[in-house]
Amino acid sequence: GRGGHAPADVLWSVIESIGGQRGWYSWSLAWRVRGLLDRLSGGPGLRRGRRDERTLVVDDVLDFWRVEAIEPGRRLLLRAEMRLPGLAWLELRVDESAEEITGPDDAGPAPEEASGPGRSYFAQRALFHPHGLAGQAYWWSVAPFHGVVFGGMQKNIAEAAERAAVVAAAESR
Repeated sequence: GRGGHAPADVLWSVIESIGGQRGWYSWSLAWRVRGLLDRLSGGPGLRRGRRDERTLVVDDVLDFWRVEAIEPGRRLLLRAEMRLPGLAWLELRVDESAEEITGPDDAGPAPEEASGPGRSYFAQRALFHPHGLAGQAYWWSVAPFHGVVFGGMQKNIAEAAERAAVVAAAESR
């Protein structure tokens, strides 16, 4: 998880606009390579983009993901539609406090780090349910890249939200 200086609604607007033309806020080459590999194996790749640049609803296509669940302002659950030896999801969550969204698998900040005016908390996790040995082999082969790709994604989304909050504050004066 990551604490940020942006209000939760600004952070959510950045999260809800990921993918498509805007990209995934992390190592874009890795996302493009993964999209190409998916297309070569008969999957959708990244070419599908998104229905709307700003908003998402359940069942929307988002590159090689599909919106499986959305709680506006709080939680986005994406299900992978790329060719995989298993089932995969990416969950992005926003809250004003760390306690509600940290679970036993999350190493979140101390509560005081996420509190205070204009603070929000952003957590993400990749979930994978492997199918057989091929699924296990796939997961262990991509796991080293997840720290770079998803860690960078989380950091860059939080920073984009902080920049957007500064712009919004300046425009409201």
